[in-house]
This record gives sequence, C-alpha cells and structure tokens, in this order.
Amino acid sequence: MEARVPSRRTVRVDPPGGHETLRPALVHDWLTGMRGGEKCLEVLCRAFPDAALHTLIHRKGALSPAIEERAIRTSPLQKVPGIFGQYRNLLPLMPLAARAWDVGDVDVVVSLSHCVAKAVRVPAGVPHVCYCFTPMRYAWQGRDAYLDGWRGRPLRRALAGLMLDRLRDWDHATAAGVTHFVAISQTVRARIKAYYGRDSHVVPPPVDTDFYTPDGMPRGDAFLCVSALVPYKRIDHAVIACTRLGRPLVVIGEGPERPKLEKLAGPNVRFLGWQPDAVLRDHYRRCRALLFPGEEDFGIVPVEALACGAPVIALGRGGVAENVDDSVGRVYSEPSAQGLLDAVNAWEADGRPHDAEEGRRRAEGLAVPLFRARMLAFLEKVAASHRGRVGPHALRQLRPTTSVWSEAL
Repeated sequence: MEARVPSRRTVRVDPPGGHETLRPALVHDWLTGMRGGEKCLEVLCRAFPDAALHTLIHRKGALSPAIEERAIRTSPLQKVPGIFGQYRNLLPLMPLAARAWDVGDVDVVVSLSHCVAKAVRVPAGVPHVCYCFTPMRYAWQGRDAYLDGWRGRPLRRALAGLMLDRLRDWDHATAAGVTHFVAISQTVRARIKAYYGRDSHVVPPPVDTDFYTPDGMPRGDAFLCVSALVPYKRIDHAVIACTRLGRPLVVIGEGPERPKLEKLAGPNVRFLGWQPDAVLRDHYRRCRALLFPGEEDFGIVPVEALACGAPVIALGRGGVAENVDDSVGRVYSEPSAQGLLDAVNAWEADGRPHDAEEGRRRAEGLAVPLFRARMLAFLEKVAASHRGRVGPHALRQLRPTTSVWSEAL
C-alpha cells in the first residue's frame, strides 16, 4: 500500500520536566508512511531524540524528519526483495522477524502496536508499556476482512484461517510480556480486556490543531473520503452511495482496493491518491462533509476534519463514535452503502445540522501538547514504580511466546 506523503511541518511543544533522564526504546510494527500510528510515534521521537527505534521494515524517506532522523533498527525482513509491496503477505513470518529486536540497556520499552510490536523481548525488570492501536487486527476483529482476500480460493482460505488461529494464540501469549497497556480509545480498551484479560489506561492519539484549522471560507458541494484504500475501511460504501446519489465525491488515499473502487465509481467520483497535508487541509475546509463509513479503532481523520470545521457523517461504531455524534454531523447504524446513503439524505433533509464550534472544541481536547503531556507523565510514573524491582509480567518473556509460534510452524 502506498503511504501518505510525509509531513515536513515542525511541531514544537514545550516539554514538561522530568523525562530528560528517562532512557526508552521505541518499537513500531513497520515504518512505510505517515498515518495515524506514525503521528503518535512522531511525538515520542521528538520527546526522546536519542531513543533507538526498532521496526520490522523501514521505507526510507516515507516518514517525517522527526522519525527519519532517529537510529532506526530493522528486522531481517528489510532485506527481502520487493518487501514494501508485499509485507502484508508475509504476516506469518513477522513473529519470527520480531525476535531479532534487541532493545539493550534501557529504562522502559514503549511499543506502538497493532500487529507484532508488543512481542518485543524486554530485559527482566524493565517495564514494557504497549501503546495499543488495537489487538492484532488480522487475528481478532479484522479476521473476516483478511480472509475475504482469499474469497474464491477455498483451500487457501482454509489454510489462512488455520494460520490466523495460530497467530491469535501467539498474540494472546505475547500479552504476558507487557507490564502496562495504554489504549487509544475506550473501544480498544474493551478489546484489550476481552482478548487479553488485561485492563488498560486510555490516552487518545494526538491531532495537530495548530495546523488543522478552519479558515472561514464557504464550503463546496463535494463530499470527502480520506483513507487507506483497504477492505475494512469500507470506502466502497461511500463510492456506491455518492454514485447512486449523483453527488460529487473526492477520495484521498491509496491502496490495493483502488482498482475495484474505480470500477464502482461514477463520473462524479474523483480519486486523488495520497496528498500533502496542506492539500488535505484545504479539502477538509471545503468539503460539504467528510464521509467515514468504516469501523475504526479511534479515527484521527474525523477529528482532523472537525478541527477544520467540517461536518462528519460516520458509522456510529468503534472509536469514531467517541468523538462524533449528531451535533457535529450525523452518525448512522447500518454498515452498508444504503445505510450511508440514507444518512446523507436524512442529514440534507434536516438542513445539514452541524455545530462547527463544538467540533473544534472536541478536536482541541486531543491536541498534540495534551497527548505528549499525558504520555510522558504515564511513562515517568511507570518507570519510577519499576526502579529496583521486577514486574509481575516481566519474568514471563521469550519462552512461552516463542513456543506457541514454533508449534504453529
């Protein structure tokens, strides 16, 4: 999948005191572009400029300078020819590749994980804070969407199902190596509890409200979608709904679903691929409304749109429903193209109700300085509480997690 064009903006935040002596290691699943997870990572990279960053693969030049300037250490997957076009197909190899990470002598390990980053091996006595975007999507709530990719190939689909069963066992086992979970939303907190049997602290992701601002200019007629073009994002619902309505739609994003979506689209739908942040902001400021038909873990895009004064019409499930309701646009319950179409019609018939000031207020509650302060305060508290002792989970590291995966092979 192509990545979003990396931002060259510089975010300056006055650092709170106390973290200067903290020596963390940072771990991220993969670094192939600037999406929501990488924006969280960027803040921590600025806070800890000397911290090593461990990842499976790194597409050089695809990240912001704050990330690119770090000491980035990759796994053996980095050497696979053509890896950036096929890394999701190598999902079965990722647990083994993650064993190559060696964090060294640090005070705390911070993994930012939606796949395998939380499986990093941590020295005994060192706390491991997992900032969890979601439990491994492919093994849990995203399992069906992953298997849909093998529709029409029943044998491969069955084998993929067995592989995901093993991945689920492995993912559950690696949760024992995390001393503290931090969830990005109440939605993800509930998943962590359901899948891992662990409680978690909630720190929502950051939104750059200094950059994403309204400009007071009139809104246009085109609806907007901003997303990676992958199945679980359900951009096909927006394309089909707007094609049926004959309403203009701009789609910003790239991914393997694009050819399929272009076949579904009428002449009123335009695909722009990934765009620089300034272009994206302009579309947030001008769109009639942002359409967001997928069930997300959090949903930074809708909050960026709210920061720019845009109405948001979204599926009322997942993390998006924690920030979007009918006061700032419209939420709907039926996850289908018809459900979205009906929501658009109802919103239009009601006079397009939208409180732009309330939307902006909600976005400002998730500003970058607040995220940074919340995360650093939590990390300092964890590090202080673990100095001189071994946590209850830190003793259960490599042996149980690798044995589960070895049986899978």
